[in-house]
Amino acid sequence: MSVKKAGGKMNFDIDEMLCCGKVPSQDDLLPREFREKYGLGKIHQLGLAVPDVSAAAKRLEEKGLGPFLVAEDDLALWIERGENKSFHGKLGMAFLGGYELELLEEGRGSTVYSECFREDGLIALHHVGLLDHNLEDRMKQFNDAGLETGVRAKIKLGPLTIDVAYMDAREEVDMYVEFIDYRLAGIPITPTPIIMKSVARLLRLLRVRELRMGQCD
Repeated sequence: MSVKKAGGKMNFDIDEMLCCGKVPSQDDLLPREFREKYGLGKIHQLGLAVPDVSAAAKRLEEKGLGPFLVAEDDLALWIERGENKSFHGKLGMAFLGGYELELLEEGRGSTVYSECFREDGLIALHHVGLLDHNLEDRMKQFNDAGLETGVRAKIKLGPLTIDVAYMDAREEVDMYVEFIDYRLAGIPITPTPIIMKSVARLLRLLRVRELRMGQCD
């Protein structure tokens, strides 16, 4: 799979790469000059927009990826372009080649994912995510450079809290750049493939395909 670069923007078929068990390099995802401009570290996550998380997870698992941990819930916080909203989302998580894969469907209360859907219904790259425990500073840095905060959100799962900020960098790199702060009982942590795979496999043993929480349809 060749990756073309035009004007600093990425142009490659992420669906084809994932189905072949391949992933782009750090430089393919975000041009080096962009990362150096904002002092960005290693990309941790690939945010993938799909019409149906369950169907996409099943398809990728048939290609040898996963298993995926699939869950849906109401988010504790969702501020979209400065407006407080209620959002119910569904995601699928797995790891590949050092990247956390996050499948995301439209959900209820926002179009931030569906606006990136592909016409053919295949996987689209919505954002790249970086681990960072200073979200407010990162938001100010990007805002001062003229990049808007698309979404500020928080997910709470028992003692686990995941704070995220989507910075709208589409004019520069064709995608959002997400900053993610994982904390367990208030202590910063880094998610690992072992934990994710263990939880997903345990749920399979319990014959639970998906965790359904919040106001599900």
